[in-house]
Order: sequence, then structure tokens, then C-alpha cells
Amino acid sequence: MSIVKNEPKYKNGLLQAIREQLEHRAYWLYLLCDEAGKRGLDWKEFGYPAIRRCGLDHGARHIKKGNTDSLKGLKKVLFTKPAQLVFEMDVLESTDDTLNIDFHYCPLVKAWQKAGCTDEEIATLCDIAMCGDHGIGEAYGAVLDLPKCIAKGDDICSLRYHKK
Repeated sequence: MSIVKNEPKYKNGLLQAIREQLEHRAYWLYLLCDEAGKRGLDWKEFGYPAIRRCGLDHGARHIKKGNTDSLKGLKKVLFTKPAQLVFEMDVLESTDDTLNIDFHYCPLVKAWQKAGCTDEEIATLCDIAMCGDHGIGEAYGAVLDLPKCIAKGDDICSLRYHKK
């Protein structure tokens, strides 16, 4: 039996349509890793650096878009109201140097659950996907801590960005 619990509280049609798009992208990541694994490649060996590059690029774009490297600016451009609804987020703290957010639902995890991934695969895929968030934080001169994670059996994902 899976330790991963991940059910949305809010299920309206628009949110579900957006979540399905995110699930589709997460399914791509799983299939890429699965095919690479069949060829003897370690998922983490190529996944971590590739997704980190994506995060660094996105972070740089967000800084330009928001014209600031403040973590308040990161919240404004990445953790928007629509994103907060899709991931059922609570923004706990948002300052120039700290951004603390709890996610109560993850469409990526849902995609991996639907694909029949094991708990171990879900945790690994999440670690790979979170490299993007780590890269975004790095672009902002911040570190991301993840003390709780839905993909690892916790009730929430706790994203804790703080300036170095």
C-alpha cells in the first residue's frame, strides 16, 4: 500500500483542466526516466542537472519579468493566485529574504500515481522535479529547503526559500 496521500480538496472543472496539463508534463518526465532506465542510465544522474538548468533559466526570466531578485518578487511572478489554487497553496511568509509556502496538493504526484509508479519512483521523480525549484531559488540568490514532501508520504510540501 502506498504511503503517498494526494487528493485535491477543490475539484472544479477549470482547476482540473489545468492540473491535467501539469500531469501530462509530469508523465513525460516519468516516461523519459523510465526509457533512460531501460538503457542503463540512472534517473538522477541526468535528471538533476537537466531540471536544475531549467530552474536556473526560469529563475533568470522571472527576475527580468519582475525586475527584482527579492523573494517577494518570486512570489509575485511564480506563485500567483492561479498557481495557489491549482496546488492548493498557503503562502505563510513572503519577505524580500524569505518565502514560505505549503502545498496541499500536487498534480505531478497525481500523474505518477496514475502511471502506477512505486512510492520510491514517485519520491525520486519529485526530487528530480524539485531541482527546478532549487534552480529558481539559486537564480534568486536563495536556498530552498523542503522539510515536508507529499511525494514522500507527508501531508504537505513545505517549500522554504531563504536568501543565502
